[in-house]
Amino acid sequence: MGFPSDDKVPPMFTGIVQGVATVAALTDKPGLRSFKLALPPGFTDELSVGGSVSVDGVCLTVTNLKESDTAEFDVMLQSLSLTTLAALRTGHRVNVERAARDGAEVGGHPLSGHIDFAASVAAIRAPQNNHVLRIEVAAPWMRYLFAKGYVAVNGASLTLADIHREPDGSGWFEVWLIPETLRMTTFVDKKVGADVNVEVDRQTQIIVDTIRDAIDSTLLDAASINRHSLRHLPGASLSIGGQGEMATAKRKKTTSGKLTPHDDNQGPHAMRPMDTDDNQGPHALRPADDNQGPHTKSSKKKKKKSAKKAPKKKK
Repeated sequence: MGFPSDDKVPPMFTGIVQGVATVAALTDKPGLRSFKLALPPGFTDELSVGGSVSVDGVCLTVTNLKESDTAEFDVMLQSLSLTTLAALRTGHRVNVERAARDGAEVGGHPLSGHIDFAASVAAIRAPQNNHVLRIEVAAPWMRYLFAKGYVAVNGASLTLADIHREPDGSGWFEVWLIPETLRMTTFVDKKVGADVNVEVDRQTQIIVDTIRDAIDSTLLDAASINRHSLRHLPGASLSIGGQGEMATAKRKKTTSGKLTPHDDNQGPHAMRPMDTDDNQGPHALRPADDNQGPHTKSSKKKKKKSAKKAPKKKK
């Protein structure tokens, strides 16, 4: 992968560590740390004050170049709180890379030199001619890490060989280092528990955050539409007690068989009996006569059927 065309801005760093520097001197002031690095031979060629150098992945500005193959840097409070530079001591070794030049090959992946978080080495394995680091990651940074994706550890562009996510958003990832990487970096010095600087792949972060924001926005819009629709349904507005207005509204009592307001000991859909006697069930029918059942025929009809016509007199 090469640099983009001339009309685009090249990345600040490529993730290909160019050498190892040693901390030669340290000066601490309130909220500021200054240190001098002894750099590899030729590293400072054409480097000037104000130039940028990645120091263990942190983009720093050169403040002094008085001596050959040395450079001085200042680290502000925010960088000290986010990175491992606050723990540097005289004699410590760090990875260094010059800022990328326009037209140079990007052997790793584009890096900004802006560290996202510090992590610790959880385990180390050493298969033959290989070196495997497992690095613990706090939430929520695992969302930006995918197997076979990119990550920068102490300024070195590395491929994620394996990852593991926990339900709380934390997890770990593993990177495999070849002998050349070990020769050109400080990873051979790292032990279990050592802290390292991590920068996630910025393009991956942008994609993940954009998708998450779009999903969250869609869910919020859908919830708002549902609430708006429910408020406009008949009887759908809710009271504090959790019942709809229809459940507590009073209805006029009628004799046409319609429902009447429910009693205290009945459910909201119970039917109130219409014109029933005190000793009858709610669905009992009122008798037509006192001594007859609901389907008994009238006595007048019986009399008509049983009555005989009087015989006519002969003349």
